[in-house]
Amino acid sequence: MQIDSSTISALGLDGSNRTTPASKSNSLKIDDFLKLLTTQLTHQDPTKPADSSQFLTQIAQIGTVTGIQDLQRSFSDFSSSISSDQALQASSLVGRSVSIESNLGLLPAGGELKGDFDLTGNTTNASVKIINSQTGETVRTINLGSRAEGSVPFVWDGLDDDGTLANPGLYRIQASATIDGKNTDLATQVAAKVDSVTVGSSGQGLQLNLQGLGTVDFNKVKQII
Repeated sequence: MQIDSSTISALGLDGSNRTTPASKSNSLKIDDFLKLLTTQLTHQDPTKPADSSQFLTQIAQIGTVTGIQDLQRSFSDFSSSISSDQALQASSLVGRSVSIESNLGLLPAGGELKGDFDLTGNTTNASVKIINSQTGETVRTINLGSRAEGSVPFVWDGLDDDGTLANPGLYRIQASATIDGKNTDLATQVAAKVDSVTVGSSGQGLQLNLQGLGTVDFNKVKQII
């Protein structure tokens, strides 16, 4: 069944006999639609009743649009709530250390550089090299010996191979091990202190500003230490 123009005019909904406030939408609302539908059914020719499937389809269509709009508003509110909760959670990390995947680590003055890597199989000669990121020179080799498959932690005390205290700063980290007869380079995770948290805009999300390492996405954090 189609709602014809004469029915709209009879109800004064065609806009010709009224002024619509600027703040209201000119689109047909669900209440207007139901009013039109009731009037159409009241004045229909009993010998030619309307096809019920048509107006049921129209009701379903307008209901779907309304439902989608409500869902969009609800999702927007939910998304804002999640972002606020994440911001609150992330702000509690300021001053703490987190573990992220990186081949660079910061040696603080008088401190240590900590990290770990994952072994994909058992090995008898796992090792970590600490490399000067400016010159490419190997400053220290940490031999870890035999290790089982899984996470392997390491700590650099800041001393070079000669026992001299290295300068504070960024150093490149290279972990390797012989697995199944092959020398394998392994990805490393390092500990870094959180200096501040940035709440991104336009879907960018939360970001952590890490001491010496710069900005990383909050979802890149592997572990809170």
